[in-house]
Amino acid sequence: MSSLTRTMLPWIVPFALSLAIAVIWHAIVTWFAIPAIVLPSPIAVLNALWQERLILLHASWVTLKASATGLLCSAVIGSLIAVVFSQSASLRMALYPYVIFLQTVPIVAIAPLLIIWSGNNFRTIVLVSTIISIFPVISNVTSGLLSVNENLRDLFRMQSATRWQLLTKLRIPAAVSQLVLGLRVSSGLSVIGAIVAEFFVGTSGDYDGLGTIMTARQANFKTAELMAALIACTALGLILFATVNLLDATLLRRWTRANGFESDK
Repeated sequence: MSSLTRTMLPWIVPFALSLAIAVIWHAIVTWFAIPAIVLPSPIAVLNALWQERLILLHASWVTLKASATGLLCSAVIGSLIAVVFSQSASLRMALYPYVIFLQTVPIVAIAPLLIIWSGNNFRTIVLVSTIISIFPVISNVTSGLLSVNENLRDLFRMQSATRWQLLTKLRIPAAVSQLVLGLRVSSGLSVIGAIVAEFFVGTSGDYDGLGTIMTARQANFKTAELMAALIACTALGLILFATVNLLDATLLRRWTRANGFESDK
């Protein structure tokens, strides 16, 4: 297999699968004469995507800003919480159930409360996005901070390293790969959180993200336009996922190498 084929294979296979799904989808819609309001054909969805491209681009930008900010907040706040957990077993045992609560509570149930407390604004969208995407960061980074090599830890103690030196020179560099894994999961969750919040905030008429667009299209039974917005949502998740991978490849992995560690791919 040539190097060009190996490079293109990760792109060819998903594209071929998507094309096969689109053909089967079109055949089912045509064969069973399914009404467009129930399931439009892929051609109708692509047509809606093109006709509403400017609206979707603007809405995608609004949602991207909220979800990216939520992901950044998750990375910073989640990492700080993980550092605290790694330093105290008592705090970890006392507070970890509340962290799990963030993962298990239905975000649809608390979003209206958050809107009452924070208002129909960008801040609320970011808050919901952060809440729904922070758990993987806390969980993975805590695991990375606690799972350092025993021999390296003993070596640091033999050199009379302080707790701060042990944290900054050993635990944090060793946990970077786990942070990346957590952010890969959180990248999709942050988009989901932003869109769920927009379902509620968008009803005020002052917000025009993808969630708002989807709510309006659903209310008017514009299924093709609704599915076009869904494609835009998927694209946002892929963009954030790719951004995390790019950050890992260009900055984080280089930093961990400089500290004597390798970041997992």
